[in-house]
Amino acid sequence: MASSRGPGRSSRHGRSQGRVTGPAKHRGSNTGRPLSAEERGSYTAPTPRSVRSSPTWYGPFILAMFIIGVVVIALNYLSALPGATSAWYLVLGIVMIMGGFIALMRYH
Repeated sequence: MASSRGPGRSSRHGRSQGRVTGPAKHRGSNTGRPLSAEERGSYTAPTPRSVRSSPTWYGPFILAMFIIGVVVIALNYLSALPGATSAWYLVLGIVMIMGGFIALMRYH
């Protein structure tokens, strides 16, 4: 005859017969008291605002990257750059614009 227990040793009637663990062990004499995040070691202090702010030159640098990238692409199409029209000028313009976006993600 087949067993009435399913996967994981659970019977059809009632709780599973899984692993049973004892009560949590706490340090000190306050047994049973919930531990704070600092006591568990899982707390990370927030970063101070002085550390999170970007330098004053960072914003104009991002705008310059965007503007120079667009200008290089426009001048390439107008054939105003040395060496006539080139795909490398397009690559340079796109890289400048992407660099502006990457710098923008790190702006605080």
